Amino acid sequence: MDAINQTTAAPQAAWGRVRRSRYVADMALKVICILFTALGAFVLGWILLMLIYEGVSALRPEVFTGTTPGPMTKGGGIANALVGSLILTFLGIVVATPIGVLAGTYLAEYGKGSKLAELIRFVNDILLAAPSILIGLFVYTLMVQPMGGYSGWAGGVALAIIAVPVIVRTTEDMLRIVPGSLREAGAALGAPLSKVITMITWRAARAGMVTGILLATARIAGETAPLLFTALNNNFWFRADLMGGVANLPVMIYQFALSPYQNWRELAWAGALVITLSILALSIVARLIFKKDTSR
Repeated sequence: MDAINQTTAAPQAAWGRVRRSRYVADMALKVICILFTALGAFVLGWILLMLIYEGVSALRPEVFTGTTPGPMTKGGGIANALVGSLILTFLGIVVATPIGVLAGTYLAEYGKGSKLAELIRFVNDILLAAPSILIGLFVYTLMVQPMGGYSGWAGGVALAIIAVPVIVRTTEDMLRIVPGSLREAGAALGAPLSKVITMITWRAARAGMVTGILLATARIAGETAPLLFTALNNNFWFRADLMGGVANLPVMIYQFALSPYQNWRELAWAGALVITLSILALSIVARLIFKKDTSR
C-alpha cells in the first residue's frame, strides 16, 4: 500500500517542482488541443450525418438501374455513372500498378542512394503534392486534343498519374522494412537478385504493397478535376471504344449538385453517399490486410 502511495505521489511531487507559469501553459495548450479536436470531429460528424440523411432519403431502386436524366425530367438514376466510374478507376489502377510497383522496387532494391533514385523520389514527391487539376490539363494537352475529343482512355491515364506516386511510395516503404537477412538467405542459395525480389522480398511485403494499391484506388475513385478535362460526362452509357464523354460519379455529383433541378440534386446526394461508402470500404479492407500481416 505504501508503494502505491509513493508511486502516485511521485508525479504530484514532480509537478510541484514545475514553475506555475509552465504548468498553466501546459494546461492551456492541452485545453486548446482538446477544443480544436472536438471542433474537427464535430464538423466531420456533421458532414457525415448530413450525407447519410440526404443520401439515404434519395436512394431508391431506380437509382441503381436508370441512367442519369436530362434537364427538366423526373426520375432517373446513376447506373451509367456508377459503371463509368468503375471502368475509369479500373483503367487507372491497371496502368498505375505495374509502373508504381516496379519503380518502388527499383528505389528500394536497385537504386537506393543513387542520384537517379534521388531524382525519381523528388519527382514522385512533386506528383504526390501536385493539384489534380494540373494533371487533368496535362492529359488534356497530351491526349484529348490530339485525339479530337474526350475519352475514357484519357480519364484512365489521368487517374493513373495520380495513383502512381502513392503506389511508388508505399512499395518502397514496405520493401525497405523487409529484413536484410531474407535477402542474404536467398543470395546464399545462389539465387539472382531478380529471383530474390520476386520470390522472397515481394512475398514478405505483399500485404503492404496490396494496401498501397487499395489506398491508391480509394484516392482516385473520387477525383473530379482531372476527369473534367479528360472523360467529362454524359447522360448515356459509354461507347465500346470509350470515345466521347464517359459518365462518372465525381463529375455527375459536381454537375448535379449545382443544378436548379430537385431530382438532379437528389441524385447528387445518392451518388455522394455511394462513392463515400465505397472509399470507406476500400480503406477498411486495406487497414485489415495490413493489420493482419503485421500481427503475424
